[in-house]
Amino acid sequence: MSKRATPDDRRRELIEATVRVLAERGAAGASVRTIAAAAAVSPGLVTHHFGGVDRLVAASYDHVAAQVGAALEVAVASAGTSPRARLGAYVAANFGAPIADPALLATWLALWSLARGDAAMLARHEHHYAGFRARLEQLLADCGLPAARVRLAAIGVTALVDGLWLELCLSPGSFTADEARALAAAYLDRSVNSDS
Repeated sequence: MSKRATPDDRRRELIEATVRVLAERGAAGASVRTIAAAAAVSPGLVTHHFGGVDRLVAASYDHVAAQVGAALEVAVASAGTSPRARLGAYVAANFGAPIADPALLATWLALWSLARGDAAMLARHEHHYAGFRARLEQLLADCGLPAARVRLAAIGVTALVDGLWLELCLSPGSFTADEARALAAAYLDRSVNSDS
């Protein structure tokens, strides 16, 4: 006899199915029926666990952001105690699995498209993006960057990472992950070591 899924297991399965549907079909394809079919459950379970597709998609945004955040923190923890190595690992992790992944890009694009027209989704996006920048600011500050320069340095690093990550996912043949890491490392060196 198979073990019955717990409510937490079922919610996780629905979230994971939503992430797949968003990657494959975009935001417009994320209906209750499509998600339920991807999770191999009845549509009623979406309503039962989330009250509807909007809350399920919002939970999926949180799930994806948490997965990315966890991958970044694993990289930081693996880098040892050197503040510069930890900063470099946080940035470099964006250019490898599981973050530099075309399916993840497709999921993000679907979620970002929803954020453009939905105030609650935009607030969710801003919350997660602010968390990413705050972590980057802390890592920059740990490297001795003066407080007056930390915010703008984090914005610059974020823009560089986003651009390289996007191009790496869209056109992986244009440059390698190692080249992206090297570009980011050179930028970090200038940002952290600059006297200006």
